[in-house]
Amino acid sequence: MPQKNIHIIIAEDDLDDADVISEIFNKNPKFGKVSLVANGEELLNFLKNTANEHPDVILTDINMPILNGIEALQEILNHNDLKKIPCFVYSTSINPSYKQQCDIMGVKGYLIKPYSYEAFAEIPMTILSSIEA
Repeated sequence: MPQKNIHIIIAEDDLDDADVISEIFNKNPKFGKVSLVANGEELLNFLKNTANEHPDVILTDINMPILNGIEALQEILNHNDLKKIPCFVYSTSINPSYKQQCDIMGVKGYLIKPYSYEAFAEIPMTILSSIEA
């Protein structure tokens, strides 16, 4: 994994959260490209349409319309080329069954969606720590 210019795709349906999280990642110098989609279906379409240029990291919310984050991750993690991409989930839900599903699927991290800008700013560092380990 490169030390800088990491491409992350973020699936987030809440417009305010999407603005904050994309701003946070754009401010981090190690992330060179931030792509944003609104749900799991858009995430899968993005990955299919960028077959030669997959992102380095995937971050997805769970509760989204059309196709939720867990459903999208199930498809991603069953695809030979895509399952190599480190996947992270962040959600306001502390439902233990969601975390258990993510653990079984091999998701790199289950993060609780924060309520403050400062806490959002910690998400890129948490992801970097995990992928650089």
